[in-house]
Formats: sequence, C-alpha cells, structure tokens
Amino acid sequence: MTLLILDLAGIFFFAVSGSLLAARRNFDIVGSLMLGSFVGLGGGVIRDLIINQGVPLAFSKPVYLLPPLLAAILVFTHALGVQRYRRTLLVFDAAGLALFCVTGTLTAHQAGLNPVSAALLGVTTAVGGGLLRDVVANEVPQVFNPRGVYAIPALLGAGLVSLFTALGVFGPVLGIAVAALVFTLRILSLRYGWRIPLAGRTPAPPASGRES
Repeated sequence: MTLLILDLAGIFFFAVSGSLLAARRNFDIVGSLMLGSFVGLGGGVIRDLIINQGVPLAFSKPVYLLPPLLAAILVFTHALGVQRYRRTLLVFDAAGLALFCVTGTLTAHQAGLNPVSAALLGVTTAVGGGLLRDVVANEVPQVFNPRGVYAIPALLGAGLVSLFTALGVFGPVLGIAVAALVFTLRILSLRYGWRIPLAGRTPAPPASGRES
C-alpha cells in the first residue's frame, strides 16, 4: 500500500509539471492531459516493460489514470494559483523525480533484479517520463540541461534505496527520507546553478597575429 501511495504521488507531481508545461506552451486541455500523462506514466511504463511484468500498471489499474486527470484539471482551473510556470514546473518535477527513483528501485527489487540493476532501473523510471515530456513539447530535456544536476540525485537516491533494501533495513521512513534528500539536492542544484563537467571542452580560439 505504501508503494502504491508513493507511486500515485509521484505520478501526480510529474503530471502537474507536464500540464504546467502545456499551459506555458499554450496547449489546449487535451494536450495538457496528454502531456501530463506522458510524464506521469511514461517512466512507470518503461519500467514495467523492462521487467516484463505483463501489462504495465498504467493500463491494468485505472487508479493510475486519476493523477494526470486531476493535475490537468487543477492547472486548467488555476486551482494551484500558479503565476510563474517555469519555477513551479521545476519544483513539481523535482518531487516526481524524488519519488520515482524510490518506487522504481523498489519495484525492480520486487521483480528479482540484482541491486545494481534495480538502482539503474530506478533512475530510468525517474528520468524517463520527464524525457518524454520535454521531447514531445520540443524542450531541451532536463536530464541534458547543463544548469542544475538531474540524474545524479536520482542515481544517489536509487543507490541508497537499493543498498538499504539489500541490507534488509529499508522501510517507509527511510524511503521518505531518501526522497526528501533527492528533492533537496535537485532544488539546491537549481538554486545555486550546480553543474557537472561537460562532455568536452570548447577549443580555445586561435591566437591572432603571426608567431615571432
């Protein structure tokens, strides 16, 4: 039951980020619902297909469709009181990232994956939906955005969940603590502009003038 609640909460937070992006891009309500569904359910669908558990939960359990619908309604009616779409989008996206790296890793463990594979699948679950959202909306995916770290906090959270689960000490309190840690690191990275090294250095411009 705890896993289901965390999963639904993660779907809702991610779906709000998708609906906010749709509003910022002037999509209609149908586009908002679809974009929220992509980001909210996409990571879980990828996870379920990889572990080959049969029909993904997003299609086998109707309750998984409620958070994207609720998110689209709240954004459409301005019930969230949002004025700065970009900032609020990133906050909800960080919350979804934090919860999904926990639930994705736990689901992978329950499917019998080893700790390393479970952690990697947890990261895939966490970043997969956001990647789909940004690609569909023609945005630079957050996972590739050099300003702020994205996958690193998710990898840390998934690794901790996998380690605690392998040691047999994982519980709901630890899960919430790990999610809070991931969320805090993501928000701090945006606040202070933390970066990870670029894939390559920009070549220095050639020196002007003739050599003596």
